[in-house]
Amino acid sequence: MGGRDQDEMDDSELESSSDDAQEEDLDSAVSEDGDDEEPPSRPYMALLQSLNESSNPKAKRRKLEHPASPQQAPSSLSHQRENGDDEEPEDVDKADEEEEPTVDPDEQPQSDSDSEDGDASADPFDAHIAQPDKSSVAKSVQAVKDGQWTTKRALIQSLRTTLMSPGLESALEVPESVAQVDALKLKQKLRETASTKMSNLDASQRALMPLLFEYRDVLHCDRTVANSHGLRQLVCLHALNHAFKTRDRVIKNNYKLAKEREDTDLEFRDQGFTRPKVLFLLPTRNSCTQMVNIIRELCEPEQQENRKRFEESYVEKSSSFGDDRPADFKNLFEGNDDDMFRIGVKFTRKTIKYFAQFYNSDILLASPLGLRMAMGSEEDKKKPDFDFLSSIELVVVDHADALLMQNWEHVEYIFEHLNKQPKDAHGCDFSRVRHWYLDDMAKFFRQTVVLSAFNTPELSELARLHCHNWAGRARLQPEYPGAILQLGIKVKQAFSRFQSSSVDNDPDARFEYFVSAIVPTLVKRAKDSTGTLLFVPSYLDFVRVRNYFANSPTVSSVTFGAISEYTDVPEASRARSHFLSGRHRVLLYTERAHHFRRYQLRGVHRVVFYSLPDNPIFYREIAGEYLAKSEQDLRIEPGQGTVRVMFSRYDVMKLERVVGSKRVAKMMQERGDTFDFV
Repeated sequence: MGGRDQDEMDDSELESSSDDAQEEDLDSAVSEDGDDEEPPSRPYMALLQSLNESSNPKAKRRKLEHPASPQQAPSSLSHQRENGDDEEPEDVDKADEEEEPTVDPDEQPQSDSDSEDGDASADPFDAHIAQPDKSSVAKSVQAVKDGQWTTKRALIQSLRTTLMSPGLESALEVPESVAQVDALKLKQKLRETASTKMSNLDASQRALMPLLFEYRDVLHCDRTVANSHGLRQLVCLHALNHAFKTRDRVIKNNYKLAKEREDTDLEFRDQGFTRPKVLFLLPTRNSCTQMVNIIRELCEPEQQENRKRFEESYVEKSSSFGDDRPADFKNLFEGNDDDMFRIGVKFTRKTIKYFAQFYNSDILLASPLGLRMAMGSEEDKKKPDFDFLSSIELVVVDHADALLMQNWEHVEYIFEHLNKQPKDAHGCDFSRVRHWYLDDMAKFFRQTVVLSAFNTPELSELARLHCHNWAGRARLQPEYPGAILQLGIKVKQAFSRFQSSSVDNDPDARFEYFVSAIVPTLVKRAKDSTGTLLFVPSYLDFVRVRNYFANSPTVSSVTFGAISEYTDVPEASRARSHFLSGRHRVLLYTERAHHFRRYQLRGVHRVVFYSLPDNPIFYREIAGEYLAKSEQDLRIEPGQGTVRVMFSRYDVMKLERVVGSKRVAKMMQERGDTFDFV
C-alpha cells in the first residue's frame, strides 16, 4: 500500500473541494429527469434551489489535517446491464477509490510553462474555456439560438471545407496551417513527447490540427485506414492538453487559496459541476485499446494502476482474419471487437489510473451501448444517472461510420443528455464553478469532433441538432473520383432515378419503382434471372422486399434466398450455397450483413442496388469483386456482368461517392432518368 498511498498523495495537488463526494455510487446520484420543463429565467438560483431541495447529501467530510495514510473508502459504481443482474461486471468501470488528502499549503505546484502567466488570448484554452471574451460569447450564443449561421467554403489540404460561424468573422477565416506540433500551445511535458511521437505530420493531421486546437466543432469525413492512427494521435493530444490544463489550473488556484486564507475577496472560477471533461465514443474494445495506448505514449506516466486488469479485459493479441479480408474490415474488427464497454481514466502527477469511477475520472472512453446502459433510462428499476456528463467539454466520436452500423439511437440519446445541469450536487463547490456552467450555457462551450470515413444524413443531423459551439464549426470532406472507376473490370452500370416527393415518402416511392421497373425484368426472364444479387441496405426495406417475394403471386416463379445482419451462420451458408447452385435465382443481401460478415459471395451474374450503400467500398466490392469472381469461375463472359442502381434526390451523398463529385450534380438536375456507365 505504500507505493499506492504515495500516488494518491501526488494527486492531492489537484483535488479541490468539489471532489469530496465524487466517490458516491452513481445509482444514488440522480433524481427525476426534468428535460421537458421550461428553462428557468435565473438558472443559477434555480439550480441552487433544486440542489438544496434534493435528498440529504452523502458527501464525506474531510479531515483538516493530513492522516498518516489515506483511508480506504467504500465504493460501488453499479451500472445497469442488459440482463438486469445486480452484480457488476468485473471489467466495466468499478474501481476501489481511496479518500484523497487535501492540498498541502506548503507544497507548491510544479513549474510548467503555461499561457495563464502570459497573454490569455494567445492560448485557445484560455480564449475559449478559461477566460473567454464575454461580449463575443454573448453575441455568438445569441446567433446560435437564433439559428443565424454564416457559411464559407474553402480548400484545406485538398479537403473541401465548409466553415460555419455564429456571428464571428474570425471563425470564417481559414486557419493558418501548422507544420509542427511545437507551434501549438501545449503543456510542456506534452510538447516534448508530441514532438518526438508526431514529428512528421501527414496531410490529414495538418488539415485537422488548427481547427481542432481552436476549439471549433469538426466533422471530418475523410478517415481512412492509412490516416486513422494520425487522427487518433491528434485528438488524444488535444484531449490530454485540455485535461492537463484544467487540472493544473485547479492546482495553482488551490495553492493560492491555501496560501491566502485570510483574503476573502479571492475567487477562482476554474471548474465544472463534475470532474470528467473528455468523452470518447468508440465502436469496439480494440479501438479503446488503441486510444489508451496513444494516451499512454503521449503522457508517459511513471506508474499505471490497473494496467494488467485493463489488458486482460480489453487486449486480444491473436487475429482470426485471413488475408482475404479487406483492410478496413481488419482495422475495425481485429482484436477484441466487443461493443459493450465503458471505462474511466484518471490522471495524477505521476500516475494514470484505469477503471477509475466515472465521477472521479478525467477522461471517459465508452461505446454508445456501454454508456447508454450506464446512464439507464426512465423504464429501468434504477433511476437514470447522467450527471457525470454535465461538465464534458470535449467529445470525440471516432470511427463514426462504424457506429452508424450499430444502434445510432444510443449516440443520439447520449448527446441529448450532455451538459445537462446535474440533479445532485455531488460535493460540488459552487464558488469554483465557471459562470457559464451556472448559467446553463455549457453546451455552447463544448467542442464536438466527429471522425468518419464519409458523411451521412445522420451525421449532418447530429451536427445540426447538437453542435452549438460559439466558436463555430467546420466540415471537411474530399473530392470523390467515383467508385464506378475503381471496379477493376468492365461492367455495364445503369443508374435509374425515380421521383420522390419527400424524405418520409421516399421508402414508398422506392418500393413502387422497384415493383414497376425492376420486378418485370426478373419475372419476364425468370430463367435468365439466375445469379441476381439484390442489395437492400436498410433492414426495414429488406423486410418489405422479402415479404413481397414470399407472398406476391407476381414473383412466384422467382426463387430467392435472404441474408441479413440477423441471419445466423448456418442459414446464411445454406442461402449462399443455394444461390451458387442456382436453386435460388435471387439473393437479398443487406448492408449491415456485409459490414459485419464481408461474405465472399460467388455465382453473382448481375447486381441490383435497391439503394446505394453509404460506404463506397461496399459498391466496389459488390459490383466489382463479386462479378470479377464470376468471370474467373467462367460463369459469365468477361464484360457481361451488369449493375442496376435505383436512386432519388435524397441519395445525393451516397451517389457522389459512387459516381464522383463532378458527375453527381448533372445526374440530379438533368431531365433524363437513366444514366449508363461502362
